[in-house]
Amino acid sequence: MKISVLICTYKRRDLLDGCLKSLVEDSQDLPDEIIIVDGEEGQIGDIVSKWQRRFAPIILVPTKNINLAASRNKGLSFCSGEVIAFSDDDIKVSSDWVKKIKELHKRYPEIAAIGGKVESLSRRFRDKIADLVIFPVPKKSQRVETLAGANISYKKKIIKEVGYFDEELFRGEDVDYNWRLLKKGGQIYYDPELLVYHRHRNSWKGLFWQLFMYGRAYYLVRKKWEDIYCVYPRKLNTLKDWLKVIYFFSGALYQAFLDAKKADSVFFGILAYPVLLGCQVVWRGGMIYQYLKTKFRKN
Repeated sequence: MKISVLICTYKRRDLLDGCLKSLVEDSQDLPDEIIIVDGEEGQIGDIVSKWQRRFAPIILVPTKNINLAASRNKGLSFCSGEVIAFSDDDIKVSSDWVKKIKELHKRYPEIAAIGGKVESLSRRFRDKIADLVIFPVPKKSQRVETLAGANISYKKKIIKEVGYFDEELFRGEDVDYNWRLLKKGGQIYYDPELLVYHRHRNSWKGLFWQLFMYGRAYYLVRKKWEDIYCVYPRKLNTLKDWLKVIYFFSGALYQAFLDAKKADSVFFGILAYPVLLGCQVVWRGGMIYQYLKTKFRKN
């Protein structure tokens, strides 16, 4: 089974260098090729050349930076593997990542996409918070509706059916893509042992901004797909719709509690709760902002 790894990067040379080290030098099993799409139009040639000397099948694809969806679409045409694994430049894969991708796709030939856990590289308080809110995943292996593009692999035959990523989406392109996959009859499987390590945002401002943008993307994806689950009502015609409005706001308290329960200790959960509540408020605020922006643009 031939495995292509697709990585998109933009102005993060050091992070990309660490990502390639984990894939080439620290990996138990090498992929068959690595495709790197560079939004700086090829300004990382020296980094790529360094790793090409150790692992020849690395292809650099220069492009203009538009968004992640556009970069991934650019890279897809260069991927020749039967399975295309997606990751990011701020990721370090576990040593058995490639090996497990091969094993899982062979074990589940009927599954269209397989992904795993994304965990912080550090155990700082802020990074542990980010683990709970940025990449929430189940504890056990199971079929799911979506997984983050930082750690997911697709059989190429399903990519041909689903098509390209939606370049109109500045975030949430992976959620949109996975929903389209499900509508085609495909299945997505999660395995917590398929692990990668993520470099989270290096400030609280960066983390909250990321959540705010995720909230905006959440609204745009739900606006595109009316049959996908939504935390807020799409209309205000019935009592149930208005009750959902109330839950949209009060639900921040409850969801923060659920996130805190996932913490590795009761003490940390108690300390984390106010911050997790703030994360919920910022995320929902992004949805409200995007709703108002879309509404007033129309008017």
